[in-house]
Amino acid sequence: MKAVLHEGVSGMEGLKYGEVEKMEPKAGEVRIRLKSAGLNHRDLFVPDRHKAEDPALILGSDGAGIVDAVGDGVDNVKAGDEVIINPSLGWRKNSDAPPEGFEIVGMPFDGTFAECITLPSENAVRKPGYLSWEEAGVLALSAMTAYRALFTRAKVREGMTVLIPGATGGAGTFLLQFAKAAGAKVYVTSRSEEKRSQALELGADKAIDSEADWNDELAGEKVDVVIESVGAATFNKSVGQLRRGGTLTAFGASAGDTVEFDLRKFFYGQYNLLGSTMASAEELHEMLEFIEKHEIRPVMDRSYPLSDFKEAFDRLENSGMMGKIVFNIE
Repeated sequence: MKAVLHEGVSGMEGLKYGEVEKMEPKAGEVRIRLKSAGLNHRDLFVPDRHKAEDPALILGSDGAGIVDAVGDGVDNVKAGDEVIINPSLGWRKNSDAPPEGFEIVGMPFDGTFAECITLPSENAVRKPGYLSWEEAGVLALSAMTAYRALFTRAKVREGMTVLIPGATGGAGTFLLQFAKAAGAKVYVTSRSEEKRSQALELGADKAIDSEADWNDELAGEKVDVVIESVGAATFNKSVGQLRRGGTLTAFGASAGDTVEFDLRKFFYGQYNLLGSTMASAEELHEMLEFIEKHEIRPVMDRSYPLSDFKEAFDRLENSGMMGKIVFNIE
């Protein structure tokens, strides 16, 4: 079968489109014939983390398709079922943090940028019927991450005010839609005027320039919650926009891992700083119920065939997208 894999050379130079063996499902596993697969920022980091001397690895954490083979003992799905991939391996119930042994599809185990994937049957989840194959294929990782950060960790509810820096990528557009559906007031930032306009069309109450003075743009208004995924470039501005006693939840660091901030100002402000990453299978099912109730769809950017993976990775890396990038596999 055809796949996008990494081998032989560290970094992006090790990525290639080639032929790999189709795996048969073992006991408790299913094989899914993929129709689509979603590109995530995680896929930009894997080529640097996957060692050149390691066996070839198929990238990709998101996908959707049709079950075409089941192993012994599988009773939750059957051949012909339409499913999405739960990329969270080994995290079943909601908990304070992932359990030991937790992994994400796409490293260290083969991922979704292929014609088929074989994985535990519990990670094959019913596809929401109202979503297209493209929409279903980009859903899980970003939407799970957004759901946990907003609701499990920050406990956002109706009437709150939420600030989402850089809310134009995959997770950001889910954060915006989820917070609005929950009844929150939502402010977003972006460097792009076009993307700010698109965010307003999605329901943002205000969309401000990332390079501007946020406090001035918001007329001194402070917010209850900031969901921070940008990192060093915005972290201190995010803290500065919190009300006293407010909460900052961080799940990403696309613009730098290391930050310095005024600790005295932080504890005098009685702020709450929470980390978050991915979500459990339990939260995935809660998220699916939530999006079906509110008829939320992923914001789609562009689609590519797997063979054009270089163009897709380039678009993601250079922040040219608004929403999700998808591979059409069939």
